[in-house]
Amino acid sequence: MNNPLFDLTGRTALVTGSSQGLGLAMARGLAEGGAAVVLNGRDAKKLAGAADALGAEVAGARVATAAFDVTDGAAVAREVARIESEFAPIDILVNNAGIQRRAPLAEMTEAQWREVLDTNLTSVFLVARAVAPRMIARGAGKIVNICSVMSDVTRPTIGNYAAAKGGLKMLTKAMAVEWAKHGLQCNGIAPGYMVTELNRPLIENAEFNKWICGRTPAGRWGKPEELVGAAVFLSSRASDFVNGQLLAVDGGLLAAL
Repeated sequence: MNNPLFDLTGRTALVTGSSQGLGLAMARGLAEGGAAVVLNGRDAKKLAGAADALGAEVAGARVATAAFDVTDGAAVAREVARIESEFAPIDILVNNAGIQRRAPLAEMTEAQWREVLDTNLTSVFLVARAVAPRMIARGAGKIVNICSVMSDVTRPTIGNYAAAKGGLKMLTKAMAVEWAKHGLQCNGIAPGYMVTELNRPLIENAEFNKWICGRTPAGRWGKPEELVGAAVFLSSRASDFVNGQLLAVDGGLLAAL
């Protein structure tokens, strides 16, 4: 028997950066849990393909797309209003959009710094700022920010990424502190090293792959679908008294010295 605490039937989720990878995996999991899902990305054609695939994989899934740049505040406000008007009110927001631009800090360009901060941190503020007031007016809502183990630790060449994800951890707590009284739960997921296109160069680097598998107690990389349980939990009634928390899905990496 399915536990009703985890049932997402009748709810609508907007998942940013969901045309592929972790975002699409979580959108699929939310759809399997009963939610209608809105996929977001900048490439309308790619989004349409992802929506078609998701609709074919999950029987009865209700899927829409919203192509917009999450770093563009005006576009965010416009598209959130359109989604709520034409599709459904947004009950669940999963802020997943992110990029990586690796370089040593002393050699990093201002453009590399700003692009990562804008996409991985500022965009979350912009999308949440557009969605949260509508949730507040309804007295309920779930915001799930996809942080990282790099919200707490870092390594060379990803100073911009670590700064953004560390900031996102604290932004998540700030959201909880301000919005919990209005019935919103705002939490984060901290994935470890996952098998994604973003990480493909690292996976194919034999030395780095060996190091990660040795550094992670589980002895392997994570799979995108292994984020689904955490995403469903933080999007469902099961987490109604969970707020401002960061749930690591990392194979034990943060627990190990």
